[in-house]
Amino acid sequence: MTWDWSAVADFMPRFWEGVLVTLQILVLGSLLSFTLGLVWALGLRSGSRLVRWPVGLVTEFIRNTPLLVQLFFLFFVLPEWGVQFSALTTGTIAIGLHYSTYTAQVYRAGIDAVPAGQWEAATALSLPAHRTWSAVILPQAVRRIAPALGNYVIAMLKDTPLLAGISVLEMLQQSRLESAATFQYTEPLTVVGIAFILIAYPASLLVRTLERRLAR
Repeated sequence: MTWDWSAVADFMPRFWEGVLVTLQILVLGSLLSFTLGLVWALGLRSGSRLVRWPVGLVTEFIRNTPLLVQLFFLFFVLPEWGVQFSALTTGTIAIGLHYSTYTAQVYRAGIDAVPAGQWEAATALSLPAHRTWSAVILPQAVRRIAPALGNYVIAMLKDTPLLAGISVLEMLQQSRLESAATFQYTEPLTVVGIAFILIAYPASLLVRTLERRLAR
């Protein structure tokens, strides 16, 4: 079997559309997971059992069920209850929600790592709760956990092909459509595989560099 460069050229318009969709999902999903993860983390640290227990149950359920099951539930089940989103929106929500339960644990670890003296200093200065968190605790916690959050961004990137299951036009789905139209599978799938490497590997190097600098 020979490599067909014309098949690669024909695939390029679909490929770049898939790249843009993949990056859109990655950026928006990451923002959702970081934001919601912080909300979960604060809920898990709440002094009220009425907050802490329900949050714990929800995050454990999400973290211990497959992303693909959650994806299908949001896309196929919610419309039966009158809640319907586009495939792209559903995929972004599913990835962001799923990974928010992991980033929540990262936030918790970062917050717990802040020295007790920082909490005591904020109390001694009579800082209100929102100032204690925004100016003292969270900046120190985020500095410690930034590399771990970066690793989850890479993991989210590698999970975006699951969204092909609900026909989101990310890179894998575009390669499937191209292959179905031309009956050529090697070139589109190879291009997509290389694209994931070219995105994920530099990102992993960036995370390692960030980790070394923050460790100083």
